[in-house]
Amino acid sequence: MQLRFWKMHGIGNDFVVLDCRHGGFPLDAAQIRALADRHTGVGFDQLLSIEPARNTACAFYYGIWNADGSPSGQCGNGVRCVAAWLHRAGALAIGQDVMIESPSGPVTVRPLGANEVTVDMGEPVFEPVRIPFAADAVANRYAIDLAGETLDIGAVSMGNPHAVVTVDDLADPALQRLGPLLTKHPRFAQGANAGFVQRLDRGHLRLRVHERGAGWTLACGTGACAAMAVLHRRGEVDDAVAVELPGGTLRIDWTGPGHPLWMTGPAAFAFEGEWPVPAATA
Repeated sequence: MQLRFWKMHGIGNDFVVLDCRHGGFPLDAAQIRALADRHTGVGFDQLLSIEPARNTACAFYYGIWNADGSPSGQCGNGVRCVAAWLHRAGALAIGQDVMIESPSGPVTVRPLGANEVTVDMGEPVFEPVRIPFAADAVANRYAIDLAGETLDIGAVSMGNPHAVVTVDDLADPALQRLGPLLTKHPRFAQGANAGFVQRLDRGHLRLRVHERGAGWTLACGTGACAAMAVLHRRGEVDDAVAVELPGGTLRIDWTGPGHPLWMTGPAAFAFEGEWPVPAATA
């Protein structure tokens, strides 16, 4: 079988997009891992499938799979690519607000141009049981034990769980070790995306993210949202923040509890092609 695909990225966070609007999702976990291999497959951080909506209030559904074949609940850079793909396919107009359905619920997208999209990411979730994160009550900071030291983290869900750590130096070599460990910390029942954020001023952050199921990425949209939300809740940033990631910059807007958080940034097409799908596993 030849699988038609589109390769896209959001400031370096890269995706393979499949058009499944007229048929079911065609791959199992082993085939996803084979497609994700950057030497023998196509390569991606996440795989995105565009499918008919399950929720009748939404126009489309999109599925998300990590490079290791595991499912994901949300992907901020990915949803912008989904919206840009739908615009290119003639299904979304510039300036049109459309609700589409993610594995974690509906989101509203608005293409601003051929390659720029703003997304209503919903309200950040800080209640530990809903992240999920093992803690007795909501707090701005949690102390967790990691590799013989104590880290001060923020915990939040943006449709997927995040641990946010404020650091003075993103080049600190210790982060290479701490990121993978924090991603798998047992207090996060479903794992977490580990974000290390440097606050430059009230309107400017720098961020690196180690994603569960994908590792270090050039960009993480929900990670940018999570970092801004955690620091905003602490009163350390303004309502509009530029978040600089290794692959580029996102704008995050949030006015606080009771309001949705908006993420704005680019989505780009790289190439398209066909991939010979290996046989399904038993």
